Amino acid sequence: MIEFLAITGPTTSGKTALSLEVARALVGEIISMDSRQIYRGMDIGTDKLPEGERGGIPHYGLDLRDPHEGYSAVEFARNARGWINDIRNRGKVPILVGGTGFFLRALTDPLFDQPVVEPERRDRLRAHLSGLDRRKLERWARVLDPDRGDLAAEGGPQRLGRTVEVALLTGRPLTWWYERGTAEAVPMAGVVAVLDVPREELDVRIDARVERMVEEGLVDEVRTLLAGGFGSGDPGMTGTGYQEIREFLEGERTLDDALDEMRRATKRYARRQMTWFRNQLPEGTVRLDGALGMEEQIEAVVAAWLAATGAAVTTTGGEA
Repeated sequence: MIEFLAITGPTTSGKTALSLEVARALVGEIISMDSRQIYRGMDIGTDKLPEGERGGIPHYGLDLRDPHEGYSAVEFARNARGWINDIRNRGKVPILVGGTGFFLRALTDPLFDQPVVEPERRDRLRAHLSGLDRRKLERWARVLDPDRGDLAAEGGPQRLGRTVEVALLTGRPLTWWYERGTAEAVPMAGVVAVLDVPREELDVRIDARVERMVEEGLVDEVRTLLAGGFGSGDPGMTGTGYQEIREFLEGERTLDDALDEMRRATKRYARRQMTWFRNQLPEGTVRLDGALGMEEQIEAVVAAWLAATGAAVTTTGGEA
């Protein structure tokens, strides 16, 4: 049984605009599948759609945590299952939107049921790990879980810490648990559509987005977060844009240098997303040419949903 529709793709590929139109066509509600937009007070740097621009369409998965708090793919999957069931029970279409592939995979290929550990031991270890610099965390991760070391390093301090934490507290590396642990839930089935945009076009869009973020007040947003006591060690503050602007505000870079690095880092991230989407999305994924006009993209996604679910659309745009 098909339970949700997902629209994904690399950063700046046009997911947000498409999702709003598809939600109108199918009478759907949107679940954010973005690991950065979960943070409160981080709106400009995560390109979070302002409430006034959501067209009255309910959105879930935004503003769930403060920047110092973590949020895993397992937690997302648990929350998303609840949102999906609630939306379906009200006769609407759940539409997952975002570029965090691990969040989608946690629904279609559930992660292991996490082993029980003593909260006191876990908290002591987390406090110790939070005091280590990134180089030490990377060394620990690669020693304790060699198969996951590079992936953990790409994910930043939060994923590095998680990799080390699981290995030390359970005696098994995280890779072992992913491969042999018991799934924490039944897999969910969905129609997945991915936007494919040429690298050169993504680069142009990324440059434009960085300029827009600065014009909209990214520097002041980061300044406010720093004044609120959030710093480089907090999960939310490791995101692209926030770490570069923090370094500018703390005198480690010029603004031009920070923005140049922000552009480069975002483009590297987009490349990794494109590679992941080419190899990790489920069979039957609908691949959309990002160069198509909006109407053609909408028609392709709606047609895929109707074909998979056997539903019909009324003349007013809702499901019959």
